Amino acid sequence: IAGPMTGAGIAAKALQALPALVAAGDWPAAERLLRRAAAAKGAPAPVFYNLAKVLEAAGKGAQAGTWLRRAVERAPDYAVAWFELGRWMLETGDLPGAAEAFARAAAADPGDADAWRNLGRLALRLGQWQRAAEAWARLGPGDPEAAAGAYRAAAELGQAGPAETRALLEAHPGPASLQAVTHAGRGHLPFVLPAGGAQPRR
Repeated sequence: IAGPMTGAGIAAKALQALPALVAAGDWPAAERLLRRAAAAKGAPAPVFYNLAKVLEAAGKGAQAGTWLRRAVERAPDYAVAWFELGRWMLETGDLPGAAEAFARAAAADPGDADAWRNLGRLALRLGQWQRAAEAWARLGPGDPEAAAGAYRAAAELGQAGPAETRALLEAHPGPASLQAVTHAGRGHLPFVLPAGGAQPRR
């Protein structure tokens, strides 16, 4: 006679059955399945993560944060759970919390360009210039938004002057660069833009 199923066994069975329910869009059944698995002793992080995603799909996104937090508590290097927690915090208006979550996601998966991008954007909004510089550096100078973000951070840190301004505008003469230069210049564009760019009125 088989003994009672362990928490790991319950979780494995639930995760095996989950794809069919997701494919059918049967969110109530998927939620019931995962809640049972989450209640089992020693439930692994993917159960909590998937429950958060199912709740979000079912229109219960406000509850997702609780389960995403449990996922990263159980598995501190769970990059995708950190990313989704950052996204959830961003949607709820917790910008510092979102920045920390995206930083953890990027640290756990250094190849996740979206995590670095979100971290860079939030760091600029929060005035975390050094963190912004480090995040945008991960995306490289060929990325127009990254180049503009790196310039803005460098300017705020006192590390960008006229030569860096001209180099940015020549390499990426678009709205992201103009916005970065305007912010760094406290609302004032340089008097002469590179050839091909419109010159501001006197």
